[in-house]
Amino acid sequence: SCCHAGGGALQPLPKWCYASCLWGGYTARMLNLPVVTAHRPRRTAPRKLNGVIASALALLVVTMSAAGPAPRAAADDKLPIGGGAGIVINGDTFCTLTTIGTDKTGALVGLTSAHCGGPGAQGASEDAQDRGVIGTVVAGNDNLDYAVIRFDPAKVTPVANWEGFLIDGIGPDPVLGQVACKLGRTTGYSCGVTWGPGQDPGTIVNQVCGQPGDSGAPVTVDNKLVGMLHGAFTEDLPTCVVKFIPLHTPAVTMSINAVLGDINDKDRPGAGFVPTPVAP
Repeated sequence: SCCHAGGGALQPLPKWCYASCLWGGYTARMLNLPVVTAHRPRRTAPRKLNGVIASALALLVVTMSAAGPAPRAAADDKLPIGGGAGIVINGDTFCTLTTIGTDKTGALVGLTSAHCGGPGAQGASEDAQDRGVIGTVVAGNDNLDYAVIRFDPAKVTPVANWEGFLIDGIGPDPVLGQVACKLGRTTGYSCGVTWGPGQDPGTIVNQVCGQPGDSGAPVTVDNKLVGMLHGAFTEDLPTCVVKFIPLHTPAVTMSINAVLGDINDKDRPGAGFVPTPVAP
């Protein structure tokens, strides 16, 4: 893809793909940087607790330590995964899964950004890399910046609600003024106003926060999937640092309707895609 071939944002790139290289799907090896993982803030307890609560907490800690950490896998030993989950492509490229569901053949498939990896690239769950490869990229389109991942149903349990971020079907492209929300593996959950269509076909501009690794992040309006995060809108505005302060470049989102339309028109793997339904 253009981002990988150009060596990130360090080399001249075709105009249509410059935005994705500002922060999307960074490759540690390509940029000669150490592999970076997401860090979540650690909650600390109040300094003063009464004796009863402190004793109860101490007992709980001892009990949990004896039992060991809670397993991340589902009861059937499959890994739960859904839109917004962190994925690792070919061991060194950190991106975000857009959505997961089934295509017209019944295959378990998902989407992410094409500049994360092309056909043949192998994907793992960022939360459980020790579990190995759980899916392989089987199709993609650099112009619309999407990649189709075929997941191994023996290893994966698809979910519609990932860490509280719900994807309840597909929605129409958002219009000026609508608030869109996204969940990315780097910056987490954030929302912002929609500015309208982007310059390139199939793109939408939203004021949501994005940084390296958020590429492919699902963008929703009223819990309906409307797009996937592609890259920064411009280099002339600062990159998002604090997601609650919207003084940063808008993000370019690829329309999910344009993506699915292209997949269906070309009858690629993923044609007839339906997101995993919400559990009752």
